[in-house]
Amino acid sequence: MSSPTGAIFEKPATLRARVEEYLRASIMEGRIKGGERLREIELCEQLGISRSTLREALRTLEAERLISIEPHRGPTVVRITEKAARDLYALRALLEGFAAHEFARLAGDADIERLRKAVDALHRQSKGGNKSALLAAKRDFYDVLLSGCDNDLVKDMLPGLLSRINLLRATSFARPERLPESMAEIDLIYARIQARDPEGAQAAAQSHIVNAERTALEVLRRQQEETSAGEGDRPGA
Repeated sequence: MSSPTGAIFEKPATLRARVEEYLRASIMEGRIKGGERLREIELCEQLGISRSTLREALRTLEAERLISIEPHRGPTVVRITEKAARDLYALRALLEGFAAHEFARLAGDADIERLRKAVDALHRQSKGGNKSALLAAKRDFYDVLLSGCDNDLVKDMLPGLLSRINLLRATSFARPERLPESMAEIDLIYARIQARDPEGAQAAAQSHIVNAERTALEVLRRQQEETSAGEGDRPGA
């Protein structure tokens, strides 16, 4: 619809957003694996949507680097390599360590109370079996942390990484004993922030990321070994 100024007003693309979230959650939770092709006709029939709606959603996921779209092949879920994981965690350590430092240095009482509520929500979700809700709670925790660090560049840089961070975070949760370890590390980050200890908060955040990286790389290596073994068992391999 055109306005008197000639600008175009578009209604919110709620259907497209739901399709994006469905596909994103399917990738995050491992229902669609890295390297797997997304067959557009099948998805359209399964979801009862038009091809144009699906392609709009796929373009968003491509911008988030969750999928790649290649000529004559179509959309494929990105397969995370060990190098990609190392690169991403190195950047996480820098940015999130800085964010924790600045939050502890600058945050007011209201900011710290918001962080406490986010940590409490994360603990509640960690006791359930809903991985999607758990990932959403951890995303909320980092949203509060980034809002309180008062650095617009850090907040601008991280959104482009969040989906890939969530994908790696989903991978690192694949070792069951990692979750209680992760929660203890987040409690320590909060404790250092509550104590107004910037250096301690930064060190705790970076230690958390180093441990998450170690677990994620273990899982990735195991997945690569299973994939190689499976390919070796195929007839003619």
